[in-house]
Amino acid sequence: MSDANLHARSQDPDSFAVQIADQIESFIVAVTEVAKGDEPDSAVPFLLLEVSQLLLAGGRLGAHEDIVPDERYEPDLGPEPDVDELRERFALLLDPVDVYSEVFDPYEPRKAPVPCRISDDLADVVTDLRHGMAHYRAGRTTEALWWWQFSYFSNWGSTASACLRALQALVAHVRLDQPLQALDGLDTDEDLTEDVLAEEAGRVMAEEIAGPLGIRRKV
Repeated sequence: MSDANLHARSQDPDSFAVQIADQIESFIVAVTEVAKGDEPDSAVPFLLLEVSQLLLAGGRLGAHEDIVPDERYEPDLGPEPDVDELRERFALLLDPVDVYSEVFDPYEPRKAPVPCRISDDLADVVTDLRHGMAHYRAGRTTEALWWWQFSYFSNWGSTASACLRALQALVAHVRLDQPLQALDGLDTDEDLTEDVLAEEAGRVMAEEIAGPLGIRRKV
């Protein structure tokens, strides 16, 4: 299925598949535009909105019954599109608040938080979503829905949720005029304990990030 007839009239615009595909396509287009850096002052609030809307689609996929693909083996889609440029653009755009602390499984007791990057999260989520979109555009709607649902549970759902918490916390710290705990200079490949994270976490005041990130401070 080509881009021209991706949402042809023959498809019911109220159908579950079309609505999910619309939400996912909208997210991919929106974050790609944000990454260009044309409007850096509104980047963080806009990402907060887009990730929130994407997780609505994820919630619908998660609540849906298991989707079974038409074929036993996934058709070959060829090489995956490169997202390194997207990742690098976001890393530059979000510096120095790109790194944040996250616990992967809230039900695993005494699990130490690890440093993550919003730029990595966004690039990883886009990779998963584009994979399903390739199936959708090829007319394999069930395959696309299966992939989006499966990868929601296995990867992009938790990744986007963590990213959303970081974005929401960033906005909240500034709006509430509270100092922001940042993980300045931490290597996300290191295996760091909670004590090390706390010891090395830097303090970035709201005054230093509110202007560049387009977040208006509380008067």
